[in-house]
Amino acid sequence: MSDSKFRKALESISSYTPAKSLEEIRQDLGLDNIIRLSANENTMGCSPLVATALKQAVEDIYLYPDGFCMKLRRKLAESYNFNQEQLIFGNGSFELLSLIAQALINPGDESLIPEPSFGWYKVVTLAMGGVIVSVPLKNHVIDLDEITSKVTNKTRIVWLCNPNNPTGTILTQPNLEKFLTNLPQDITIVLDEAYYEYVTDIAYPDSVALIKKYPNIIVLRTFSKVYGLASLRVGYGIADQEMINTLNKIRLPINVNALAQVAAEASLNDQNFKNAVLENNRQGKDYYYKSFKKMGLEYIPSETNFIMVNVKKDSVTVSNEILKGGIAVRAGTEFGMPTWLRITIGKPDENTLLVEILKKVL
Repeated sequence: MSDSKFRKALESISSYTPAKSLEEIRQDLGLDNIIRLSANENTMGCSPLVATALKQAVEDIYLYPDGFCMKLRRKLAESYNFNQEQLIFGNGSFELLSLIAQALINPGDESLIPEPSFGWYKVVTLAMGGVIVSVPLKNHVIDLDEITSKVTNKTRIVWLCNPNNPTGTILTQPNLEKFLTNLPQDITIVLDEAYYEYVTDIAYPDSVALIKKYPNIIVLRTFSKVYGLASLRVGYGIADQEMINTLNKIRLPINVNALAQVAAEASLNDQNFKNAVLENNRQGKDYYYKSFKKMGLEYIPSETNFIMVNVKKDSVTVSNEILKGGIAVRAGTEFGMPTWLRITIGKPDENTLLVEILKKVL
């Protein structure tokens, strides 16, 4: 069949490659028990309040969901002191990234994208006929000076993953404000803060406060990480009223299902669980740091729930050998880091097993 009937912009897009599902891994290797430390999921799961809320919500499953997520909107605004009118919800951050591109990118417009960073920025840009301008990281950190130097009259969006995936590094408040001051206001800055809750560095920007001064910012966050609701797909954006109104024009009228809304709201009621997740992550990071130092391996200090480590060998080969031991990790080859592994910080027993297997493999 000829591809001529499809939009030309799609010819340059490769299908998105997610981390292999547990079922795929089990089938490939014939293993019953697999620990997946390859997708930056919260292996502690979610709050027990979520299960209780979902059992009650199932009674209303025949009803259409609230298209504006009003209960979740109010709870989220109350929890984080947001303006309700400045919120938009999506079927995960993936949908919101797609909506932003649809709203802003015309054929030939340029997106400035750090490299390496989250791959979906490229997909949504190309899907709209946009042009990707890649800007290499500097010492594993997004190089805002270099991004500024790449701005042209065709630049429409700057995609900033903060903390950055896959490196786990952050942009600081002073550097970000300096960058915003020098940037034309007609260029939109997407601050993708999927790992926001994990950050401990006090220099991390108060991005929501910056929206008042720089209305060309949209901040994206998610319930997939610290709240452990990755399978239910709930992301949200915070921006000025004009941006929110525009995105709502093209958002699917009912895009976040009812069970996802209920689960997200319930998760906001359990601060103790969230604190336990963050403490587990802190301890897990410390364990990996100490272990990698003993093994003589370079790693990138992380402000997320994952860590990049240089195993000084082909990462695909090493990750495949680790997989035979029952743990999936992410090879850095796809990020242009061929000797690095990206490892999710799991529970203590998961982290210990990973280090034991890695020692044997190396």
